[in-house]
Amino acid sequence: MTIAHDEAVIDAAAVDAIFAEARTANAFTGEVTDDQARAIYELTKFGPTAFNSQPLRVTYVRSEEARTTLVGALAAGNRAKTESAPLVAVLSYDTSWQEQWDRFLPGYNAPKAMYDAAPDLAASTGNNNAHLQAGYFILAVRSLGFAAGPMTGADFSAIDAAFFPDGSQKSFLVVNIGQPGPDAWGETKPKFAYEDVVRTV
Repeated sequence: MTIAHDEAVIDAAAVDAIFAEARTANAFTGEVTDDQARAIYELTKFGPTAFNSQPLRVTYVRSEEARTTLVGALAAGNRAKTESAPLVAVLSYDTSWQEQWDRFLPGYNAPKAMYDAAPDLAASTGNNNAHLQAGYFILAVRSLGFAAGPMTGADFSAIDAAFFPDGSQKSFLVVNIGQPGPDAWGETKPKFAYEDVVRTV
């Protein structure tokens, strides 16, 4: 038990499942149902984003054809675990996320003009907030009792060409999802201490 367990408003088992004992898996087994896949997003969507923008887009890869295409775009070390994962998600951001303004922030669309006038700002905002949502996505996976294996070792331009050829989305993360398989992880890796990374000013 740590101070995090003592201060948390959720029970110790939940703290462990989502944070303290959760680890990135490299081997997978089991099944992830369509209802469970939906539940992952239903939890993810509640995390905060700038202007409630929610630019994250999730592509679940189920078919054999799509899985083969995705695996071919991954770094060699990521291929076998992705082939065996019960469910794989490609996370991307909507490149025209601000066009949904009246849906995600109805009644206050004044900031939209700023993003319309600055495509680079719109792209970086979409990218940054989708990355933020990716963190919520991983925690949602863990909260449902699954292991997550997020990976950036991929040719994302190839993934975009295969899955989003119209340019409507830009991918940035692939996440394997399932129950941890045999030898799913090696030794626990060290984490920085509070004193190493936190200061009060």
